Amino acid sequence: MLLAGVPLAMAYGASVSTNYEALKVRVVSSRPDTVSGGSALVQLGGQTGLGWRIHLNGRDVSDEFHPDASGVPTALLTGLKVGANALQLRSSGRTSSLRITNHPPAGPIFSGAHQKPFACQTFENGLGRATDSDCAAATVVEDDYKSKQRANEQNLIQIRVAESNAAPGSLSSGFKPYNTADPLPDDVAETLTADGHTVPYIVRREIGTLNRAVYDIQVLHVPGQPLPTPWTLPTPGWNGRLVYIFGGGCGAGYHQGTLGAVGRTEEPLLAEGYAVATSTLNIFGNNCDDRVSAETLSMVKEHFIKAFGVPVHTIGWGGSGGAMQQYLIAQNYPGLLDGIIPVASFPDVVTYARYGADCILLAHALKSASAWTQSQKTAVSGFATWSQCSDWGTSPSYHYLDPRSNCPDTLPGKSIYDPIGNPRGVRCDLISNEINVFGHDDETGQARSPFDNVGVQYGLRALRDGRIDAAHFLELNERVGGFDANGDFVASRSQARESTLRAVYQRGLVLTGGGGLESLPIIDWRPYSDDLGVVDGHHRFLSFATRARLLAANGRADNQVMIVGTRESWFEWKSARDRVPQGLIGQMDHWLDRIAADPTDRPEPQKVVDNKPVDLADGCETLDSRTISEPATYPDGGRCGQLYPAYGNSRIVAGEPISDDVLKCALKPIDPNDYAGRLTDAELQRLRALFPGGVCDYSRPGVGQERTLATWQHF
Repeated sequence: MLLAGVPLAMAYGASVSTNYEALKVRVVSSRPDTVSGGSALVQLGGQTGLGWRIHLNGRDVSDEFHPDASGVPTALLTGLKVGANALQLRSSGRTSSLRITNHPPAGPIFSGAHQKPFACQTFENGLGRATDSDCAAATVVEDDYKSKQRANEQNLIQIRVAESNAAPGSLSSGFKPYNTADPLPDDVAETLTADGHTVPYIVRREIGTLNRAVYDIQVLHVPGQPLPTPWTLPTPGWNGRLVYIFGGGCGAGYHQGTLGAVGRTEEPLLAEGYAVATSTLNIFGNNCDDRVSAETLSMVKEHFIKAFGVPVHTIGWGGSGGAMQQYLIAQNYPGLLDGIIPVASFPDVVTYARYGADCILLAHALKSASAWTQSQKTAVSGFATWSQCSDWGTSPSYHYLDPRSNCPDTLPGKSIYDPIGNPRGVRCDLISNEINVFGHDDETGQARSPFDNVGVQYGLRALRDGRIDAAHFLELNERVGGFDANGDFVASRSQARESTLRAVYQRGLVLTGGGGLESLPIIDWRPYSDDLGVVDGHHRFLSFATRARLLAANGRADNQVMIVGTRESWFEWKSARDRVPQGLIGQMDHWLDRIAADPTDRPEPQKVVDNKPVDLADGCETLDSRTISEPATYPDGGRCGQLYPAYGNSRIVAGEPISDDVLKCALKPIDPNDYAGRLTDAELQRLRALFPGGVCDYSRPGVGQERTLATWQHF
């Protein structure tokens, strides 16, 4: 679906089609309407004929075009003005025009108005003090080499957060700083890249600012040799691929953030010749806003392309909040990522926030309730253990609807919202963080909330299965309540407006499986943690929820591969947050290569499925390093289900389907047949008094629920 006349596809390389092909001129560094920084990489295509001329805003720029490695005339056009720019091609008596919209390097482009206040942290990232209020700073480039003497040390690049005004932290763990003006050190190690080149193990790292974020680009490069450019083939150090890392967590924004653990990219990726990029605003712990993340990715990738050329593939990689970003960006901004590897995934921010909100309500309801066993509490939570829900529900850091929780340390306490002392203060809830998309409530002026639990019968399946009795079922639903606008408990259920919910689905805040997801290779890898008692909600059923949404939207989900890792791999991933079994990058790369080489005219979704490598399939890993391949089925199908059982959450127990995406249910009258004969007539009357408007009917779509169709929306 097109939005406001904007084409869906992007011009990020030959494998991506463009509606501008007929114009014989295209922007390859970004979409024509999302150019930033005053320059654009432009190519001429088709039979332009002899004597062609091209003008930018009336200025002849024909002589700036030179053949790239494939012989295509290419130019980096500079001097674009902010706003609309006219590119005109004249050839053989024909004239074609292309409108290019240029944006400032600080943004915004499509995410909406900048969040304020906003604390700069360039100094903490090693770039010195910011030079303006948009947190700009001078770009820094450094080189580090792997030492032979230290090459067997810990296999992870560490970032030393600069404590001074020096250049950003050098690589450690076997790396030493290198001055490119000096000869190669005698102890420099070598590495064999994925495309068969043996090169000195020297990493070039560039850190700068874009879109108010601090970006980080790393690639193997031998000093003295030219860097890759859009006009040359990749150098022996770079294999032509880009891996973009997305960091986890979920924070309220209001600051630039630090690269932290994500800035310490994976050494094995660099060793194999992959370029690696990320930024502070692609770390959800800094700012849990998928629009800002997509916009920042767009600008960093654009910068990379203008410097090095179009990557063969751009592969997304990251866990938890990093997985949310990948799924949502793939749905809402197709073309930025060619394949994604979400780890320990949640589908999206909205259903994730609801996930924790329910636990808060359950913990509050059961705190002083009559006698409940741990087993009964576990049954209504849907988790493997009650502590996973209760500990999560009592932790302020997971109360994403509370405007006073999760404020960053950079935000002065006196500026934070307080309903009495500072009612106009800064609100740090996740809804306010994406107010550009949620919009303002006409009555309160605050962000419109999608949280709703009207008609939800908490513990329904536990009642049917005999795990709780009628007294506990009724008590829980009488006590559970909801939240007011400040995230405080109230006795009444929370209600969201239909207009708010419709906007949430239409604008892609919920992962619905639509947009660009149908044509994207996905490897969903989940280190198993359901029964470990860890309190962070990375549960296996969430991968099944995503698959159910893909199936509902597209009628198929075979472009997604689900792999479950061992319990031990969970602890390995947690200790080194962005480490994933290295083979997954190679498998994704191979999958993308096969798709790109497919000469048929089959639809793109079919090409994706038909070219999936035969050794890449649903399954799980075992402690003895074996792989079990079998279709993933919920809740406990097959050998993988026995090894790694999948549970659910409170909404699944309340009867919601595994897709877990009904934000507000349609209602129906109470039907005695729904309770397996476990409620007396008197108890049914009590239930009717509790739910005068009816109870959830999950056989019907949710209120305002629809599949996300529009992509590349602007706010």
